[in-house]
Amino acid sequence: VDAVGAGVSTLKVGDHVLSPFAFSDGSCAFCAEGLTTSCENVGYWGGANDGGQGEAVRVPFADATLVALPESVDLGDDTLARRLAPLTDVLCTGHHAAVSAGVGPGSTAVVIGDGAVGLCAVLAAHRLGAERIIAIGHHDDRLAIATRFGATHVISSDDATAIKEVRAITGTGSRSVLECVGTDTSLNLAISVARPGGTVGYVGVPYGNEVNRFEMYGKNVSVVGGVAPARTYLPELLADVLAGKLDPSPVMDNVVTLDGVVDGYTAMDERRSVKTLINVSKP
Repeated sequence: VDAVGAGVSTLKVGDHVLSPFAFSDGSCAFCAEGLTTSCENVGYWGGANDGGQGEAVRVPFADATLVALPESVDLGDDTLARRLAPLTDVLCTGHHAAVSAGVGPGSTAVVIGDGAVGLCAVLAAHRLGAERIIAIGHHDDRLAIATRFGATHVISSDDATAIKEVRAITGTGSRSVLECVGTDTSLNLAISVARPGGTVGYVGVPYGNEVNRFEMYGKNVSVVGGVAPARTYLPELLADVLAGKLDPSPVMDNVVTLDGVVDGYTAMDERRSVKTLINVSKP
């Protein structure tokens, strides 16, 4: 924190903070319900609100938006930085998928997608006590991370075969399905692998409109989710990361300096990197 406005009371100059991908006022009815991304004054980084990747950012509603790190945290520790960075988005989003899908102790969860959010959804499902976690993706190296995060089964088949494989493992499908891609294909796959009466927790940014509502209707499948209220989840997940109970750092599999930003984006676009971390403190 470089400076604070007159209305800021919980933060001081010199604090190190985490910010979710959206700011919220913390005082409206939706914030009170934990739906911070439905805040009456919600905003996202970029455009008129400054950029989250800019040299400096003015944070509206700083008290309600930012989470201060303990003074004992050493941000010069690259390992810790890689553990903390996913908290600003992908870890909270994966957690939202798991919560929305009703994952709990002893449950079965199917995770659609092997990007950073999907991998963090596997980690979140494991944290919430899922006994059986089936990860569906198309990249062997990422599915290896899913296994490291707690997946008990991985599937890299085409959708039709994946449906058969999930049913072979579960019998009737999964009560909890975590959709972490956002395409029609992925959502329809999620609906198909859900058991009758199951719930799909969807957090993938929607793309397209061809959703199989008839199958949802016929199986009484609920689809729940949306934009993750990351600010609501940040404190509990941060506590677990700092306590060494939760380590999402494997998704930050590429670290670059400012000079390597273009290469970092290219690596993600070409699927050579799950998520790139930019270290601005090193030349």
